[in-house]
Amino acid sequence: MSVKIAASILAANFARLGEQVQEALDGGADFIHVDVMDGHFVPNLTIGPLVVSAIKPIVRAANATLDVHLMVEEPERLIPQFVEAGADNITVHVETSKNLHHTIQYIKELGVMAGVTLNPATPISALEEIIAEVDLTLVMSVNPGFGGQSYIPSSTARIARLRQMLDSRDMAHVDIEVDGGIHPGNVAEIIQAGASILVCGTSVFNSTASVKENIAALRTAIPE
Repeated sequence: MSVKIAASILAANFARLGEQVQEALDGGADFIHVDVMDGHFVPNLTIGPLVVSAIKPIVRAANATLDVHLMVEEPERLIPQFVEAGADNITVHVETSKNLHHTIQYIKELGVMAGVTLNPATPISALEEIIAEVDLTLVMSVNPGFGGQSYIPSSTARIARLRQMLDSRDMAHVDIEVDGGIHPGNVAEIIQAGASILVCGTSVFNSTASVKENIAALRTAIPE
């Protein structure tokens, strides 16, 4: 399974968001990752459907994926709006969906890929009853809410357990996305544990190097 890089616009310069999205895509990002926060489930308020709709033409022109991560209470209320705005993937949290099976099926019925997310303190076993229904999984390697946090070291073992769960069910094709604190120095261990999508925010959008150079550094760190 090839490794994909998802550039998280949470860390982008919103005064020039369109340019930054284009820079990430030109630099080789496979996904544009959109963190939607409601100020309730997580202590931050971020992006709505209008932003997704605005960047959709740029992402579509590059044949890339619009990856929407709903860190919100009652995600069912917002799913249709983000589908209409152009989301290709919608990922919801185990911790917020009262009827997770219904929510996953609802996303699929609207014609997009459905994913499920786990916070760092939520056991991998919480996915046992839903794993067969999902198109992708997302492991939070920081506590959600703010960018720029450090990778939680125990996340690597969690990724490995999830990969084992998927492989044991003949679901090797299902991606494991990892979000939080990823940089060239820890890419190898994350990939070797079983991840196949790296969500990178501050390691892509920062002032120490260009977006293209930052993505190239992440690619170089991916083990062969």
